[in-house]
Amino acid sequence: VQLQASGGGLVQPGGSLRLSCATSGSSVDYYAIGWFRQAPGKEREGVSCISGNDDSTDYADSVKGRFIVFRDKAASTVYLQMNNLQPEHTAVYYCATRALIASCYSLKVRGPGYWGQGTQVTVSS
Repeated sequence: VQLQASGGGLVQPGGSLRLSCATSGSSVDYYAIGWFRQAPGKEREGVSCISGNDDSTDYADSVKGRFIVFRDKAASTVYLQMNNLQPEHTAVYYCATRALIASCYSLKVRGPGYWGQGTQVTVSS
């Protein structure tokens, strides 16, 4: 299983970015994929997740209504659409998964086993 996150960059407050997580590996399209972030001086935290079976989604309270996660199984890619970004969203964003785990709940409980390399998101004027 391999994951590669991309799409980060510098954006002004109120702007938007779409992150991509390109995945590869057998059956990975049916695994839950989570997005995590780590801000400077802070611990890594979960941001969002999309399940591998029914595409149900889950969001941290801090991003509900602002971020949208979706996947294109034909392209083996999971996206994180981030709207109305603010400076507090500045962080390195990672996508991650765990083999044979389809539900976001199980991914949260068991933790990821595979991580992408991270993409920097900076929100600043």
